[in-house]
Amino acid sequence: MIRCENLAYSYEDYQYNKVEVLKNLNFQINEGERVILLGINGSGKSTLLKILNGLLFPQSGTYRYKEEEVNKKYLKKNDFFRKEVVLQMQEPSSMLFNPTVYDEIAFGLKHFHYDEVEQRVHHWAALFGIEKLLKSSPLALSGGQKQKVLLASLLCVEPKMLLMDEPTAHLDPPSTGWLVDFLGELKVTSLIATHNLSLGKELGNRAIVLGEDQGILYDGSVEGLIDDMPTLIKAQLVHQHKHQHDDVEHKHFHLHNWG
Repeated sequence: MIRCENLAYSYEDYQYNKVEVLKNLNFQINEGERVILLGINGSGKSTLLKILNGLLFPQSGTYRYKEEEVNKKYLKKNDFFRKEVVLQMQEPSSMLFNPTVYDEIAFGLKHFHYDEVEQRVHHWAALFGIEKLLKSSPLALSGGQKQKVLLASLLCVEPKMLLMDEPTAHLDPPSTGWLVDFLGELKVTSLIATHNLSLGKELGNRAIVLGEDQGILYDGSVEGLIDDMPTLIKAQLVHQHKHQHDDVEHKHFHLHNWG
C-alpha cells in the first residue's frame, strides 16, 4: 500500500546548519498490516508521519502510495488521497477547528460529498459514545473526549490508511484502555507512533524502530523486538533502575509500562 525508498528529510536551523531528521529509510506497509513506529523523541517519528500524510515532502528518495509517487503534483490531481490516508497528530486540539462536535464530524463528510451526512454523524457519534456532546465546542472537552471526536471525524470518511502520532500521550489509563481496545477491533491499515513499547502488542504485530542516527534500527515482529535487549538499549526504549540488595547495588533494564 505504501512504500518508501531511500527516503530522507532535513532542514536548516536558525544558524543555517543542516539538521538531518530522516536518513535513507526503506520499508513498505501492505494493506491490512498493523504497524507500530517506535523511537525516542527526536528520532523523526512525527516527521515521517507528516510525509506519509503528504504534509511534508522528502528532500531525496521517494514515497509511493498504491505505486504512485506522492508529491505536490500528485496531490493536486488526486483529491481522494486526503480521504484515504488520514493522520491523527499528537495534540488533538491542533486538529479541532469547528464550532461544534457535530460540525467537526460533518466536515469531512461534506467535503467528500457523502450522502446522509446527519445520519452518518449520529452513527459515528454513537459509536464513540459522544452523542450528548454534538452541540458542544470540541475545544471545551477533556483530552479523552477530544481524542474520540478527532477519531470520529477521521474515520467517518472510511480511510484506507490510519496514521497516529502518540495517540495515548494525553490520555488517562481508562481512556488509554478504551483506545487500545477500539484500535484492536478496527479493520484498517495502520501505522501508530509511540515511544512506549509496552503498548506494542496491543497496537500492532510489526514494529519499525527509528534510531538516533535517523535511520531504521529494526523492522520486524513486535515480539522479536521485545526479546532483543541490545536493540532496545540502543534505541533507548528501556530504562534502567538501581536496586539495593543488602550491601550490593544492582542495575536492571525495564520496559516502559503504560498501565
